[in-house]
Amino acid sequence: MTFSLVAREPSTGAFGMVVTSSSPAVAARCIHLRSGVGAVASQNVTRPSLGAEILSSLSNGRSSREALAEQLDREAHPAYRQVSVVDADGSVAHHSGSASLGVNHSLAGHHAIAAGNLLQSPATVEALLAGYANSTAAAFEERLLDGLRAALEAGGESGPVRSAGIEVVEDVSWATTDLRVDDADDPVGELSKLWSLWAPQKEAYLTRALHPAEAPSYGVPGDE
Repeated sequence: MTFSLVAREPSTGAFGMVVTSSSPAVAARCIHLRSGVGAVASQNVTRPSLGAEILSSLSNGRSSREALAEQLDREAHPAYRQVSVVDADGSVAHHSGSASLGVNHSLAGHHAIAAGNLLQSPATVEALLAGYANSTAAAFEERLLDGLRAALEAGGESGPVRSAGIEVVEDVSWATTDLRVDDADDPVGELSKLWSLWAPQKEAYLTRALHPAEAPSYGVPGDE
């Protein structure tokens, strides 16, 4: 019911993830990022806390492969989990349990990994990674979205997707981009609209957090 891409931007060390699914509110369950530590996609039959547990292993010095193996050893139902991990060095690891749903596939790239289940075909995941890797967009978020759009064009899931999300963490402790569409007829299109709204304001909101005296005005009634 889900396909996703997790990635580390080599030039900045930022981590990002895009995801879409036929089930509602997928981003709330499946995206797990921590600045300077790593990125985890936990999907298929999801236990959301597994993402946080893997990030804790990464923060304790484990590599992506070690952290994933450590937490799967503790996991009561590993056959149902599909998990992708990228660590602070850009190394990747993946697990698709034997109970992963329908057509499922994963593919690793440079500091990135794409994976999915209940796919129309493995081409969905291949297009997801290629769309990201071949994108010439300046913004990390836009490159991630280019991957998601390419995956849909390549066939997407077996059924229509209903939710989508994107998150990026950089050199502060909170997500500098965190956008989600919990239910819509065209969630990836709606997510792209949200990014178009957020992109020109992103740096202003970061300035407001770090240097409020230097921040631009909000441009809303009463802000004079």
